[in-house]
Amino acid sequence: MPREFPVSLTPPDWLVRNLRAQQAPVNRPAVVRAAIAMALPLALGLAADRPAYGALASMGALNGVISDTATAYRVRIPTIAIPQLFGAVGITLGSLVHGHGWVAVAAVTGVALISGMISTIGAVASASGLVLLLTCVVGAGLPMPGEWWLAPLLMSGGGLLVLLLALLAWPLRSGVPERVAVAGTYRAVAELLAACGSDSTQAYDDARHAVTQSLNQSYDTVLAHRARHHGRSPELTRLLAQLNAITPVVEAAPAAHLSGSPLPPELPEAVRRLAEAVETGSPGPAGLRLPSPTTQTARAVDHALRHTAEVVTAPDVDPRGIDDRLGRPATLGIRAARATRSVALSAASWRYGLRLALCIGLAQALVSLVQVPRSYWVALTITFVLKPDFGSVFSRALLRALGTVAGLVIAAAVLAEVPRGWWDVPAMLLLAPLIPAFTPRGYGYQTAAITPVILLLSDVLNRAGTALLLPRLVDSLLGCAIALVAGYLLWPESWHTRVGDRLADAVDDTARYVEGAFGPDAVDPPARARMRRRLYRDLSAIRTEFQRALTEPPPTGRRAAAWWPLVVAVERIVDATTAARVRVKHGAAPPSAGEVAQVARQLKELAEGLREAETLYAVRTDLTGSPESVLEPLRQEVAAARAIASPH
Repeated sequence: MPREFPVSLTPPDWLVRNLRAQQAPVNRPAVVRAAIAMALPLALGLAADRPAYGALASMGALNGVISDTATAYRVRIPTIAIPQLFGAVGITLGSLVHGHGWVAVAAVTGVALISGMISTIGAVASASGLVLLLTCVVGAGLPMPGEWWLAPLLMSGGGLLVLLLALLAWPLRSGVPERVAVAGTYRAVAELLAACGSDSTQAYDDARHAVTQSLNQSYDTVLAHRARHHGRSPELTRLLAQLNAITPVVEAAPAAHLSGSPLPPELPEAVRRLAEAVETGSPGPAGLRLPSPTTQTARAVDHALRHTAEVVTAPDVDPRGIDDRLGRPATLGIRAARATRSVALSAASWRYGLRLALCIGLAQALVSLVQVPRSYWVALTITFVLKPDFGSVFSRALLRALGTVAGLVIAAAVLAEVPRGWWDVPAMLLLAPLIPAFTPRGYGYQTAAITPVILLLSDVLNRAGTALLLPRLVDSLLGCAIALVAGYLLWPESWHTRVGDRLADAVDDTARYVEGAFGPDAVDPPARARMRRRLYRDLSAIRTEFQRALTEPPPTGRRAAAWWPLVVAVERIVDATTAARVRVKHGAAPPSAGEVAQVARQLKELAEGLREAETLYAVRTDLTGSPESVLEPLRQEVAAARAIASPH
């Protein structure tokens, strides 16, 4: 008899990761804004007997809802308004080339190249690039009603309606989201102190990562969007001082953790009390009841925490006295010039722009030149699938297909059962809130929410009814197939994780950080703080890249998993360097120049090995030095990292 082998019905891990819904609270104000901003234009269009105009304004509101992700009011203005300007340009270009064959193909492909390149600049530029391409594709695929200037005016108006609704509460809540962000950082630091010296290394690593993410968010909210001169906004001046004041506590935490002894519970509790004061804007506790420190690390934490309490409880903050460790932001013109130069000279931006342009060009050629009834939905699908900051291309193609099927089921019920006309308004009131509610759950859930909304608005424009459903499903699957083949399989970088190259850069920066902290050309404390913050930002981005790579099918996902121990090892090297610097500041003997040079050399060799190696292998590393040296924990961490991956 033939031998029977058991068949496993357990789905692969990469598929489970893709389909698992992420836990996230529902943003109720965003849900309400989406319902009003997308239903109101539709109602006004019906009232004026111009339903197509209302549908265009609702499409613009959809762009605004997609961009409505910021919490601070100062951040909402650029994150919602700037993409609407790009959307106006996109819908204008698309409508001008509608039905013009090769001209339409060339124009949409060129817009795709620009969209892809500017998407690599940052969050606002990414949203702007997405809206630019989306509106251009829609304009080239659907006939626009009225004069050429009417469509961009209506779509921009719909997007700006979302901004107007988002800013209605600004006079009542000015500064509140910024205070919440800084208070959240304080609470994350409290959890970090509670995890210091514990037996669970994983708990400390998770807490440290949470602090890094919270600091990134808080500095982006408070620092990048504050007025150029501190004195123009006393609220932001105070918050910036409070955010800078918690940094020494963060720097002292690694030293406390490496000591192996848990900190007294009074310390994290004191930070939580300070967080309450920051969030409410109150003066804070009159005095902190802290235990007397008995060791170097305890003195470091105690000193840093008392300094933080002094800043939080200070009645006024002198802008001239702020230790602005990360530097003031450059003017808008300088930042725009830097971004333009960076995009034009960046190989990564050109690669992504060309990849997106190739896929969009194929889709637009299929729509404009081949005598087969295809629609703008093909290029629309590719635009969403190939977004660079949405995750793995393979995963997005899979989730797009599944999300479209789910969205079409909802759309089928709406288009079949809801009469056209005024009944579209209550239908939109029910469908629009699903977009901000489902988007944080994952890309597939977002697709399932957006699909019926776009189909409903498309039906208002061309009155195709349920006849749209099956063609849209075929078009979505076709767009996913083009993205997978021309945007994924044909590009060598899709077949190996980029964690190794980025990690090598981080290790090189760590070597410079060691030299800057202890070497003969040691830099001043603010410069060290900037180096450390930049390192942790890079490592946080590497963690994100790693999580994306895990959603890829074998062999890419399996190769990415092998790099994870080294990611953690490099983070611990940075922690050990910071801890050694804190110990020296509080009385420990500084290391010799030879010790510093030895550690820096080993790190540079490790970086070189990471760039050359396709797979990881262990190599023994001999690092000599006194066990009593302040660099001994750092040497141990470097040796552990070299044991994971090194050159032959």
